[in-house]
Amino acid sequence: MTFGIKNSPSHYQRMMNTILLTELSEGWLFIYIDDIIIFSDSWSLHLERLARVLHKVAEVNMKISLKRCNFGFEELKALGHIVSGLSLGIDKSKVAAVLLKPIPQNKKEMMSFLGFSSYYRQHLKDFAILAKSLYRICHQQTVFEMTQEIIKAYEKIRKALTEAPLLLMPDWDIPFKLYLDACGDALGAALHQVQIIDDKPKEGPVCHISRQIKPTEVRYVASQMECLCLVWALERLHYYLYGSSFKVITDCNTVK
Repeated sequence: MTFGIKNSPSHYQRMMNTILLTELSEGWLFIYIDDIIIFSDSWSLHLERLARVLHKVAEVNMKISLKRCNFGFEELKALGHIVSGLSLGIDKSKVAAVLLKPIPQNKKEMMSFLGFSSYYRQHLKDFAILAKSLYRICHQQTVFEMTQEIIKAYEKIRKALTEAPLLLMPDWDIPFKLYLDACGDALGAALHQVQIIDDKPKEGPVCHISRQIKPTEVRYVASQMECLCLVWALERLHYYLYGSSFKVITDCNTVK
């Protein structure tokens, strides 16, 4: 791939998608530019799929650096995550590097921190609420000032990143639980499942979503806000919930 040309990544991605189109369509291959991930349910099937991919790569005369390859692992690092067949976690080495940095001293540094944190927002419960004050001081018309409120919010996100739970891989044969959380500042929802882990049933998150409320939504009463949260969550989590069995859990008696 040619370096320095801004269209190189997208061109390379299209090329890889074209070369391995059949394998991608079968749903057991993931490609992100020059990262190729193959996943299988059995060792024999994995070897068969690996051979198919290597054969396709050899056909177009592409070269692979063996030093950068990992074969036959139950989990691996990919795009800042630790991926396994059971869960998705945050790569702690990425988080550690950010936590070593001092408190942001200007808008640019704060936006950099928020961009990093937002990348992992599916792991963080109520991220929109935690980050609201940090986004506010980054507005163009706002003076940047690290008050005690801002520092407290900043530290909460740092702590949430270090304590972020593993996200369960969805099991489509098990019902989901959709937890709603609507407050005056933001909407939030958490999708959970009860899965058998270490021979015991355990409930855990599949993903978290959240957003700040819009100016037109400020006037909503509690029941309207909870209904809004439900509709928004169903739309955002359509991929998981469409055709699946799920239970909605809310603390709003009117919605119940």
